[in-house]
Amino acid sequence: MTTQHTAPRLTWRERLTRIDVKAMPYALVSPYFILFAVFGVFPMGYTLYASLHAWKIGNPTREFVGLDNYTFLLTEYDRFNWSVVNTLGMFVMATVPQIVCAMMVANALNKRLRRPLLWRMLILAPIVTSVVAVGVIFARIWGNEYGMVNGALELIGLDAVNWQGGRLESWFAISSMVDWRWMGYNALIFLAAMQTIPKSLYEAATVDGASPRQQFWKITVPQLKPILIFTVFVSSVGGMTLFVEPLMFAPGTGALGGGTTGQFQTTAMVLVDILRTHGNYGISSAAGWLLFLVIGVVAALNFLVVNRIQGNK
Repeated sequence: MTTQHTAPRLTWRERLTRIDVKAMPYALVSPYFILFAVFGVFPMGYTLYASLHAWKIGNPTREFVGLDNYTFLLTEYDRFNWSVVNTLGMFVMATVPQIVCAMMVANALNKRLRRPLLWRMLILAPIVTSVVAVGVIFARIWGNEYGMVNGALELIGLDAVNWQGGRLESWFAISSMVDWRWMGYNALIFLAAMQTIPKSLYEAATVDGASPRQQFWKITVPQLKPILIFTVFVSSVGGMTLFVEPLMFAPGTGALGGGTTGQFQTTAMVLVDILRTHGNYGISSAAGWLLFLVIGVVAALNFLVVNRIQGNK
């Protein structure tokens, strides 16, 4: 004769504990995914839907047009093509010096300095400064008539430069603003990574007679490869979505136009300008998706280039 053993019934407190153990991890991470779905996934899906329709402000009808909005931007709307050129130009001018200078600053801060906390706080000051205030200040620094840079050039007998009217000149001026704002942020990321590198590597290199420069390129830079890829990716996304800096560079009623001839109008500015000027949700959404694709291509190319450079070393 066999006897059956039944498991004791769980009390309500034990059941609650089991549910809590199983569900709590999902409950803790769910706010992020909910917010990401509401403010990330849904807007992207909705703009994709809008980009495939002829949809204007004040007109409730939405006619499906397929890829016509994309074709219009790429073949007929010249300002969009020029905005991509402007965005890529300012991205290159801003990102390369920014990463290089950030690594140099981080390497200097990694040495034994007096009051290191003060120096770290100082390089973070540009990040906490209002971007509008930064834009106004740099617009005065690079101003055509009363700018500080042109004033200094005239003092040494050189001609003033049309910083806000020339394409390359305006790219350079806006890129300097971006570098000033974000170099300190990247420098702190590099500094945190540098402080995790074992000191024994540098001690062994010193014993072998390696100079500080050789130690930097042969030890520090290779050890920073994961962080370098991260900063390049983040800088790529930031550089390709420039909006406030060029907008505040020449403030006024036509600021979204990026200058008199669109010489520093970025793709993000074109997106807003189309919506404001033409009230066309469809074309504006198509511009946003084209910008998203360009960012993806640029980020992938940067990743491959950084990997190739690090692999050769």
